Amino acid sequence: MKNLIILGAQWGDEGKGKVVDLFSDKFDIVARYQGGHNAGHTVYIGERKFVLKLIPSGILRPGVRAVIGNGVVIDPGALIDEITMLEAAGIDVTRQLAISNRAQIIFPFHRMVEKVSEARKGRIAIGTTSRGIGPCYEDKIGRRGMRVADLLDATIFESIYPALAEDKTTLARAFEVHEEVDFARVREQYLVYAERIRPMVCDTASMLNRAIAGGQRVLFEGAQGTMLDIDHGTYPFVTSSSATAGGACTGTGVPPTKIQGVIGVSKAYITRVGGGPFPSEVFGEDGDRIRKAGNEFGSVTGRPRRCGWFDVPLLRYTSRINGFDSLIITKLDVLDGLPEIPVLTGYRVQGELTDDMPATVTGLEAIEPVYERLPGWTGNTRGLKDHALLPPQAKDYLAFLAERVGVEVGCISTGPERNETIVLPGSRLASLL
Repeated sequence: MKNLIILGAQWGDEGKGKVVDLFSDKFDIVARYQGGHNAGHTVYIGERKFVLKLIPSGILRPGVRAVIGNGVVIDPGALIDEITMLEAAGIDVTRQLAISNRAQIIFPFHRMVEKVSEARKGRIAIGTTSRGIGPCYEDKIGRRGMRVADLLDATIFESIYPALAEDKTTLARAFEVHEEVDFARVREQYLVYAERIRPMVCDTASMLNRAIAGGQRVLFEGAQGTMLDIDHGTYPFVTSSSATAGGACTGTGVPPTKIQGVIGVSKAYITRVGGGPFPSEVFGEDGDRIRKAGNEFGSVTGRPRRCGWFDVPLLRYTSRINGFDSLIITKLDVLDGLPEIPVLTGYRVQGELTDDMPATVTGLEAIEPVYERLPGWTGNTRGLKDHALLPPQAKDYLAFLAERVGVEVGCISTGPERNETIVLPGSRLASLL
């Protein structure tokens, strides 16, 4: 049985939520392995729109189990809000959802610390969502964090919580932050949260490995995108977790030998949110057109996304890091009607073409992008479900991307609905599914 990873090949927001929802009916379990409630996956089913921030979108399929792995950081309040929303839609969340007992817990004072960090004089402003994700991961790595298992054990909780609260109070005072946090009230609220999620908590690593041994299929869902990975992204303008394929193993406890394929999701163009280098960014009328046509505003924050043309060297880099077997290209329809489409095909640094991704922000900002221009198409691709019906220039565009990146395009999304998708027969992706 083939177990697959689906993850973002760019800076996130590539449409992974729709893709995971689309393919999850072919799997028994969908497992999220990193990130927090700063990464929203939007799924449209008919007239209904679901924005999922922590729970894998596979939960929208009856009978599919959704797993929040140990690599995720959880704000219990945000999780319970999401559970309540899904239950109101008729989904049996208690039966379908499993939460790792080893996942880390976010507290309100983590958000306070993040605001301190972003506003500190001399600090590079990353443009975070200020949801406490980074400080929670800092506590995890610093071995002073609290895990779900600790939250559910009142004795352990009472022994850890006071020290955590005291640390954050001291830090806030040092930076003259006057935001009030009622630590006693937070303590009582989190004990209530513990009872609400208790029926869904288990050793998810053990559960997943038993399921795989029993012949069940698992789809591993990444949040954010490869270029936001803490090690391999555009540091320091990155997230705080391992958003690449390797994170699926550390973030769920499933060994790499049990995973048979890696699928990258990429837009037909490219976007990113927040600060940081962006070699193919486009401004003015073209940028505004893409943003409007693609509805490029954050599903969690509402922030407008920065838009740019497809970046071939970036995709070659993320393919090397992850080992993509196939690419899914989303939002092809956003490019409908353009007379020509620029594609960034090379990086020139100090006059020399390079195949390497610069490791520093200074190096990335020194990139001189090299473009090739492809003919656009006048036909409408929105909602098409047959590759043969695509305009010839759209087919040529996709073939050009596949040839230059060195990875097949196995699937094309032509709209937000589940059925607005083309899986190419005979592709590596089709065989993995």
